[in-house]
Amino acid sequence: MHDRKKLLFIMNPKSGVMQAPKYMSEIIGRFSGAGFLTQVLMTTGHGDARDFAEEYGGEVDRVVVSGGDGTLNEVIDGLLSGGHTTPIGYIPAGSTNDFAHSVGLPKNILDCADTAVKGTAAPVDIGSFNGRYFSYVASFGAFTSTTYSVPQNIKNIFGHAAYVMGGVKELANLHPIHAKITLEKGTPDEEVHEGDYVLGAVCNSKSIGGILNLEKLDVDMNDGLMEVLMIKMPRDILALNDIAISTLGGSFQSHQIEKYSAHDVTVEIDENTHWTLDGEYEKGAGVCEIRTLKSAISLIR
Repeated sequence: MHDRKKLLFIMNPKSGVMQAPKYMSEIIGRFSGAGFLTQVLMTTGHGDARDFAEEYGGEVDRVVVSGGDGTLNEVIDGLLSGGHTTPIGYIPAGSTNDFAHSVGLPKNILDCADTAVKGTAAPVDIGSFNGRYFSYVASFGAFTSTTYSVPQNIKNIFGHAAYVMGGVKELANLHPIHAKITLEKGTPDEEVHEGDYVLGAVCNSKSIGGILNLEKLDVDMNDGLMEVLMIKMPRDILALNDIAISTLGGSFQSHQIEKYSAHDVTVEIDENTHWTLDGEYEKGAGVCEIRTLKSAISLIR
């Protein structure tokens, strides 16, 4: 028993449609069968997962988190803030699970539990938004508030559909957001773009909010770059239709859409424009500095 490896299992029992807690004994059994002595910590509120990871993440051989993308965000934030390099296993149990989809994790909860203890650790880039870490997306504008504005009980009942319904509702409330974007690509010259947008996203992901599919952008999650997606304010209904077809179809070929890659991004914007980081609310700022931290975490997959 003394030579067993130690595993910290952080679970958010309220994530998604609350399926993961039903498999608790089987999940722990998988961990034990792989030779881990497991400590289980349940979150009861916002910030718990971050605190658990920061305080205890450096004392174990592996941290496994079960919850949605927001819970994973907290664990990553806690580990990095605490200076820990402990490998992370992820059992996605949220309503959209964008990050899990992007890194190719299984859809079955128990298969993910096996992967978390038997898989291979691989480096993954992480973003920093004015000093706060995020795992896959920092965004503003249309659709982005859906993730935090849809009540948790509605998410629990309807799951992914709640996000889609909330996103469609936002189409009726589109308004322009003026922003200036400065891109740093590792060359002496900076690239600057400015305009009126309905959505802006700086991401390291193959989907956003379960609504936008970025598979065709050929995203590499460990290349030291973030993908920058800016959707212009449509001039008329035809332009809006062009945007809808291009984004929902995943081609992003519309002239209304700007696509870039950069390792650092600075966004100058109205400070009252709020953001989401991995689906969690983030207060706006006049100048938003977004940095790519290459190979910042070790993810088991």
